[in-house]
Amino acid sequence: MLVWERPEPPDRPVPAPLSRERIVRAAIQLADADGLDAVSLRKVATALDVRPMRLYGYIASKEELLDLMVDAAYAEIRPVGDGWREVLRSLAEATRHAAHEHEWLADLLGGRPQLGPHALATGETVVAALDGIDVDAIMPVVGAVNAYVIGAVRREIAERRAERATGMDEKRWQASLGPYLKRAFATGRFPALATVVRDAAHLDADHTFRMGLDFLLDGIEARISR
Repeated sequence: MLVWERPEPPDRPVPAPLSRERIVRAAIQLADADGLDAVSLRKVATALDVRPMRLYGYIASKEELLDLMVDAAYAEIRPVGDGWREVLRSLAEATRHAAHEHEWLADLLGGRPQLGPHALATGETVVAALDGIDVDAIMPVVGAVNAYVIGAVRREIAERRAERATGMDEKRWQASLGPYLKRAFATGRFPALATVVRDAAHLDADHTFRMGLDFLLDGIEARISR
């Protein structure tokens, strides 16, 4: 029986009452502060001021705990909009926002489908918005949007982590590489790259994300309109 279906232990008169919700909330606080390496059943038990063995009545393993954390994050991903395009855009932006609020989420997305109740509710909203599209195209469309978002947010989170590790933001890092790129472009071996670096607009992360999403949604619309 999956963790979402398994009943919790009965309440007991103990100094520190527990529930899966409290355990997951404590785990998310640890992960938000110090990443997934800070999350273990022992550390969560310490944060809740209980013995680690008490947690096993609610959660059987760290893997279950991570599944519950991801599903709790999905409670923040509530796509809205009129029509499939607005709903897919809302899904993308809400997922990105959740990953920015919980950087660890970017590390846990992209594997097997999430099947917790909040994730299923999100999926139901999205699939319902695609009603009328060829049923065989629905999951590839959703998968394409999810793949774009996961790739984009992982790049953004990687940049955040690099900035914290080096103390150098993206602009300073780019400036530090300026002399090298000038020498490389001066060889004449990279004319296309040189033109883009010199002449193209340097967009911020928000603009880059939304433009890429527009490209993707335009492609989906063109394909399903055939």
